[in-house]
Amino acid sequence: MTNLKVGGVPEHFNYPWYTTLKNKEYTKQDINLRWQDFPGGTGAMCKALRAGEVDIAIVLTEGIIKDIINGNPSKITQTFVKSPLIWGIHVGKKSSFKKIEDLKNATVAISRFGSGSHLMAIVNAHNNGWDIDQLKFKVVGDLQGGIDALTNGTADYFMWEHFTTKPLVDNQTFRRLGDCPTPWPCFVVAVRNEVLEHHFEAVQKVLKTINTCTADFKETPNIDKTLAIRYEQQLEDIQEWLSITQWNDGEPISEDLITNIQNKMVGFSVIDSTIDSSELIRNMYI
Repeated sequence: MTNLKVGGVPEHFNYPWYTTLKNKEYTKQDINLRWQDFPGGTGAMCKALRAGEVDIAIVLTEGIIKDIINGNPSKITQTFVKSPLIWGIHVGKKSSFKKIEDLKNATVAISRFGSGSHLMAIVNAHNNGWDIDQLKFKVVGDLQGGIDALTNGTADYFMWEHFTTKPLVDNQTFRRLGDCPTPWPCFVVAVRNEVLEHHFEAVQKVLKTINTCTADFKETPNIDKTLAIRYEQQLEDIQEWLSITQWNDGEPISEDLITNIQNKMVGFSVIDSTIDSSELIRNMYI
């Protein structure tokens, strides 16, 4: 039996992994797949990939591209969620900031450098015409760290996925000033090069299994109610999220897609320059 470790954020996007693991769909294929939650997000997963603590990670596209360019010995094997991620821009309940423009010289809480909350703060600054070099960051670790930082005033705003933070807006822990969607497919699957070299066929089986699940995931009976209960969301919020979320249906990763994303990332000053996209991806089905 092949042992593989997969990691991702403990959010509704990754519920298909829970479903397939619960149904022992990998065990049936002689694969012992173990899931690990990463509440610290993509920055934490990039670190875990580098350390060999996970073999496969469901990571934000911009974060893993930047980290592979910076030496992470992994490859992107496919997109996982093809639709954009909607990043809410949040301030504390008692904050004096009323609109996004007010945040120009404010301190932004980020989970860690290289994370989505860090890179999307740069995208948001670019969108608003701010001087990116003047951005001030406060590393807070995870969502709870963001809550603490905005509550005690050690940071002024915090960007996190819109629907995950919606309950915090509803209970007035946060006020959301607006949204900043990713200008690219939001989640990809990254696999360590060593694992691709030694367990290529097992990784293929894992990806085919999860893609089969996500292909008709929205048609799962009462999936909206299941997700609302599990992730403590309002039913109408989950229904809206399901309506705008599109998973990959097994479509291979392409160099053109990654080149296009890299070009956008350079334009947003998220990376300094592009590299050959063939160095970032491993196509699993050719």
